[in-house]
Amino acid sequence: MSGLHTGPPAVGPPRATVVVGAPAPLCGSSSRHAELRAALVVERPACILPFALSGAVPDVLGPGLRAVFCGINPGRASAAAGAAFANPRNDFWRLLHEAGFTPRLLAPEEQFLLLEFGYGLTNAARRTTRGSSELRRADFAGAAERLATLADELRPRVIAFVGKAAYEGPFRERPELGLQERRLGDTLLYVLPSTSPANAVVPHAERLRWFAALRELLAPRTPLDPGP
Repeated sequence: MSGLHTGPPAVGPPRATVVVGAPAPLCGSSSRHAELRAALVVERPACILPFALSGAVPDVLGPGLRAVFCGINPGRASAAAGAAFANPRNDFWRLLHEAGFTPRLLAPEEQFLLLEFGYGLTNAARRTTRGSSELRRADFAGAAERLATLADELRPRVIAFVGKAAYEGPFRERPELGLQERRLGDTLLYVLPSTSPANAVVPHAERLRWFAALRELLAPRTPLDPGP
């Protein structure tokens, strides 16, 4: 089963946050940002979290998130910035804002602010490459088990794979876009179009449609609108 679906009520904001890796500098580095980070971020060594990737771009994870966005792997721009989806031609942050996940457009360096809105970030593979076509099967070794552990321990409502390759690498099957039949415990799996500039064949409006559908899936339901 794939395609667009309406889901059950979204979970509330996380009560505590675990962030893997050192936070990247926030734009403006104001005292407000420092206070927000201190309130939201609890840093722990990666060895405490067996599902966490260590590498050029840190995971941004916490318990009870609405969704964890899973990219394919860090590109060179992201590795250089220490921040996810940092290529200025990558539409990820623009699509998040336009679909209503964030109240304003975040810069990649502000990735830890996603936790305030109930979202996290990870990657399917750790190795930095110029493009995802350079990845090999070995790069995804243990990825399915890591994601299953992440789902079991942190219980996000959804893991949203940013690009079909981000799903195909761990699970060895080519998905359709949208909600998948496979689940990891109670965590739903959802596939979004790749936001990479290499995926220019998919127009921005089409990408936005899928992001907006995921946002709708996560929207709270009223008692008169229980969903499927």
